[in-house]
Order: sequence, then structure tokens, then C-alpha cells
Amino acid sequence: MAANEPPQKIEAYLTVAEAAAVMRVSKMTVYRVIHAGHLPSVRVGRSFKVSEQAVHKYLQESYVSVEST
Repeated sequence: MAANEPPQKIEAYLTVAEAAAVMRVSKMTVYRVIHAGHLPSVRVGRSFKVSEQAVHKYLQESYVSVEST
């Protein structure tokens, strides 16, 4: 890295349990969302890590509108 380059922002990664707590769902639900391909993750050994930014993006994109009848 050159001296005049700004420092790169380091992205925070969450465990499945931490992601579940942020999303207020079970760990199994997070695993299902990961395996369905809706939440990108990184496999580290036998565990998955999920970008905190990806969790928030997933939640933002998951909003549903309820129409009155």
C-alpha cells in the first residue's frame, strides 16, 4: 500500500449465532438462508461467517408490503 492511499475499511464478519441474533431468528433459519443462496457467506473450517453488511442488506431487501383488503 502506498503512503498516500487511504486505509481500506475492514469488513466485520459475524458467526451464524451472531447473525441470528441480529436478525432475531434461529441459527437454523440463518443456515437455511445461507444454503438457499440468499445470504452470502464464507466457510472457515467447519463454520460459516457472514458479512455484517450482507445481513443488513438481506434484511433491507426482505421487506414486504402488506396490502389492506
